[in-house]
Amino acid sequence: MDQGAFTADGCPVEVYRLLPPGDEPGIVHAAVPAGASILELGSGTGRITHALLDLGHPVVAVDDSPEMLAHVRAVKVCSKIEELRLDRVFDVVLLGSHLINTVSAADRAAFLATARAHVAPGGRVLVQRHPPEWFDSVRDAQGGRLGGVDVRLDRVVRDGDLLSAVVRYSAAGRSWSQPFTCRRLDSAALKAALTRAGLVFERWCAEDRTWFSATPE
Repeated sequence: MDQGAFTADGCPVEVYRLLPPGDEPGIVHAAVPAGASILELGSGTGRITHALLDLGHPVVAVDDSPEMLAHVRAVKVCSKIEELRLDRVFDVVLLGSHLINTVSAADRAAFLATARAHVAPGGRVLVQRHPPEWFDSVRDAQGGRLGGVDVRLDRVVRDGDLLSAVVRYSAAGRSWSQPFTCRRLDSAALKAALTRAGLVFERWCAEDRTWFSATPE
């Protein structure tokens, strides 16, 4: 079956078009001032972007996939996060999609450095993460339904602080698979990564501690 376009890191573009925004836009909106300008790093097809626009936030969407950005209805920049150099700063920089849990410490440092470089004085960086306890609870066949998309995890493997799995998506008679690996960050590792980037943890923005804000030192 033709699964359509995939990004360089294995994300199925059509799935991200189908997934609903969920709670994320509301979490972001509640954590920032009304009308705050937002730089969204890793916007994908605009799943969160468009909801934030509807909530009154001017958004610049950044992604390294032209196929993803083709569906974004906002100001957009095609760039790798670590290579982004915009001649402006924003009230809020958004680093979602659990990018902080990337396997590579160098990539994590680069993502946070880009966020720090583009946040205005007095602004904040909002980060989505996998909490440490999530790594212990994940199991095969875990999942549910997001909008019209059925989502299930398969082939969960743990190796120290690393967790690998395959996400199985299905919708309207079509199916897609997306493998991933992520790294657990405990409180000390998270604080160290923020400190190296010139950021300071501010507060949790969601009760389940999947989102937090950080401010420039």
